[in-house]
Amino acid sequence: CCHGASSLFASRRSLKEKARLRLREFDVGDRFSRLPLPRASVLLPLVVREGRLHLLLTVRSMQLRRSPGQVCFPGGKREATDKDEIDTALREAKEEVGLQPEKVEVICRLVPGIDKMNHLVTPVVGFIEDTFQATPNPDEVSDVFVVPLEYFVKPLNYKTVPYKSSSGSLTWMHCFTYDDQEHKMSFRIWGLTAHFAVFLALVIFGERPTYEVDYDLDNLLSSLKAFSVPQNHMP
Repeated sequence: CCHGASSLFASRRSLKEKARLRLREFDVGDRFSRLPLPRASVLLPLVVREGRLHLLLTVRSMQLRRSPGQVCFPGGKREATDKDEIDTALREAKEEVGLQPEKVEVICRLVPGIDKMNHLVTPVVGFIEDTFQATPNPDEVSDVFVVPLEYFVKPLNYKTVPYKSSSGSLTWMHCFTYDDQEHKMSFRIWGLTAHFAVFLALVIFGERPTYEVDYDLDNLLSSLKAFSVPQNHMP
């Protein structure tokens, strides 16, 4: 039994190590920190389950004024006491799902996106333990679930939905429907949440998805910069 356990541990470690190396190439650090926009951060929590990488996601409480019932990552607006984007993401994850900051191994910050409230939203990627048990704050979160990261390159249920951007132009957004066996529920993942999940999956797996993406996969970073942050805000 011990041999099996140790080889499982070794494969988990190499899976994490591979992901770490890929992600560090895409770490933007504080490159976008001086942009003149209100700030927000989300935590993209990666967890290894059954030998595969999974992403932890939440469902916003129906009591919330903005986007009730929508799937998103733990996160929110920056507060004056937050040191940086990482601080914001960790504080929000603790408030929303009871994840202690010291239980997160932060790997990197990826290129931010702009939400419909015109916040610059920075995705912070970190590993969490597979033993983590979420304790959702019912005022903010109604559900917590995990999706295999691979689902965002090889989805079973995918479509694009039209979306009017803040500048008034029409764009198309990824929309995934994930059937969660554990919860016996279907979750719809779209918008900026899907955008971040797709980019994370492309970075880590380095393979072409089964659907169309707006990225040059051989040069992910430069094509994402053009895509995610409006040109007049480029640093």
